[in-house]
Amino acid sequence: MANAIVVLCPGQGAQLVGMGRGWNDSSAAAAAIFSRADATIDLTSLGGTLSKLSFDGPTETLNRTDVSQPALYTCAIASFHAMQDQENPSVISACAGLSLGEYTALHLAGAFSFEDGLRLVATRGRMMQSAAQASQGGMVALIGADESQAQAVCDGAAKGDVLVCANFNAPGQIVLSGHASACDRALEFAATVGCRATRLQVAGAFHSPLMAPAAEAMQKALETVEFRPLTHQVWSNVTALPHDMNNSDLLKKLLVDQIVCPVRWSQSMSALVAGLPVGADRPALHELAPGSVLKGLMRRIDKSCEITSHDKPADKPVHSEAQRP
Repeated sequence: MANAIVVLCPGQGAQLVGMGRGWNDSSAAAAAIFSRADATIDLTSLGGTLSKLSFDGPTETLNRTDVSQPALYTCAIASFHAMQDQENPSVISACAGLSLGEYTALHLAGAFSFEDGLRLVATRGRMMQSAAQASQGGMVALIGADESQAQAVCDGAAKGDVLVCANFNAPGQIVLSGHASACDRALEFAATVGCRATRLQVAGAFHSPLMAPAAEAMQKALETVEFRPLTHQVWSNVTALPHDMNNSDLLKKLLVDQIVCPVRWSQSMSALVAGLPVGADRPALHELAPGSVLKGLMRRIDKSCEITSHDKPADKPVHSEAQRP
């Protein structure tokens, strides 16, 4: 009987020049995914194909929201397809993805084709990049804060500007998002509630009301794609609960909301882990390429929970008997 696994999909911030090259060079299945990506979206105006920018950079281009989002989606799915071709097959019991990674998780659950998902993610990246450039926003990471402390920083530093909790990544790690001026004030105000603050090097105020134009554009883009029922559980960043597997209208709404609402990754992972069976039937957790950001966050969320990351082919492989998306 195949072993059950939970697959975790990284989000923006995990990108790194060279990502996916090892999988591409060692696996025909992974190389095929990168080729399909290059044929689906055109990034030549930004300096090269998606695969070239992923493998060779430069870093400043790969870090652009409109490049990193489709590149991360492609890299994760390429690693998944490469691992399907290995031994000891497993079946996916659940998926979750951090922000952008939710699209990867939904593809693996059969919601849409690789190409449809890539086009959606590319649109998402372009619209978020455009909204970021128009709004002059930023993000600040709070270290050592709980939700009430983070909200106190928002209340004290906003001064009429937008400043909201944007990412609940792990206990003691919350990210604020809003106007750059409010982020500046948050850096100083954080000490008054007993936590530290660090500015993040991001393009704009993601997961805040300043992303409303991107959310409106994504609503229109999502209307053009027919979603299929999910083949397994996928967790929502907005609700920290599994999506309704048969309600595509609600799923699309939550994907729109995700752009302007906080990402509740910590709550999602706590609930996911708490719901796993114990003993021999407990599924193993595996993180797709690139990097091991989600493994690091899980150490803060639940130290007893082990995650195997698959940044490169040298890592232990994951396989799936689930229907190929």
